[in-house]
Amino acid sequence: MGLYKDIGAAWKEAMKSRDPKKDVLSSIRTEVKNKVINTRTDGPTAGGGGEIDAGDDVVLDVLKKMAKQRKESIAEYGKGGRQDLVDKESFELSVIEGFLPEGLDAAALAALVKEAVAESGAAGPKDMGKAMKAAMAKVAGRADGKDVQAAVKAALG
Repeated sequence: MGLYKDIGAAWKEAMKSRDPKKDVLSSIRTEVKNKVINTRTDGPTAGGGGEIDAGDDVVLDVLKKMAKQRKESIAEYGKGGRQDLVDKESFELSVIEGFLPEGLDAAALAALVKEAVAESGAAGPKDMGKAMKAAMAKVAGRADGKDVQAAVKAALG
């Protein structure tokens, strides 16, 4: 079952049990639908409004974006002393992170980056772009781009 269908099944279950997660899951579904609709290239009426066919890569992009937004909001609300909003955003973040793949620890990230740098043939800092492209493909969304960039810089010297 795809990630989008997993989210849909969790949403249905949350609706039946009146779980507060239903609002977050509904918002995830809406964001994914909007992204799919906005990236269509086969015309505005394509698909006929039926079931959305969202690949896992699209869903992961949306989930990462939503998680990043929640983290930024938590920091800002914390600065503003709004604990009620911090709690709300933290709850939403926990639901979103439940669908994200496990992140890589520093050692695993460094190993993947070294492997990617070797495969790409990058020799030094001037090949940063080539190394980053290979590393991001290997990491496949399991680490933040900033962390990957730092690991690539360290690997290239």
